[in-house]
Amino acid sequence: MEIIWLKNLGVYIKDARGRKVMDNVDCQLLNIIQNEFPIVSQPYKVLGKRLKIGEDEVIQRLKVLKSEKIVRRIGAVFDPRKLGYVSTLCAVKVPEEHLEEVTEIINSYPGVTHNYLREYDYNMWFTLIVPDTEMIKAVLDEILQRTGISDLIVLPAVNLFKIHVNFDLCGRTEDAE
Repeated sequence: MEIIWLKNLGVYIKDARGRKVMDNVDCQLLNIIQNEFPIVSQPYKVLGKRLKIGEDEVIQRLKVLKSEKIVRRIGAVFDPRKLGYVSTLCAVKVPEEHLEEVTEIINSYPGVTHNYLREYDYNMWFTLIVPDTEMIKAVLDEILQRTGISDLIVLPAVNLFKIHVNFDLCGRTEDAE
C-alpha cells in the first residue's frame, strides 16, 4: 500500500490497485477509538455523532478498515498481571520462505498479542499472554511442533515498562502522554 499525505486534505491510503482505502473521516475515527472508545450501549452511534456521520456509516467504515487489514481488532486492553495472567516475549528463527505460514500459525493463538519481524537471526518476535506458566510451555511446545521451528528464545518480563502510544493519523501534533 502507498500512504498519501495531502496537506489540509488529510490522509488516505491507496492499495496496489490504486483504490482509495482511508479518508480523513477514517483517520479521525481511528484517532478517536484509540483512547476514547465510548463505553455505552451504542458506542458507534456516539462516534457517529462526534464525526457527524451515521451509526451505520461508522460500522461500515470500521468493517472496511478491518477487511483492508488497517485495523486488526477493536477491543479493550487489560493489564494481564492484574487478572492473574503471565506473559512472555518470544523470538524465533524462521526461514524466509516460511514466514507467511509461521506467522499465520502463531497469530492463530488467542494469547498472542503482538507479532513482528526483525532483521536478525531471530527474525520473528511475539508476545504471549496466558493464565499460567504451564500454559506458556504448552502453547510454545505446540507452536514449535506445528511450525517445525526449533530455535526459540523465551524472554519473560523481569521489569515491566508500559509506554502509552497513540498514532495521530490526521497529522495534527498533540502533546505526548
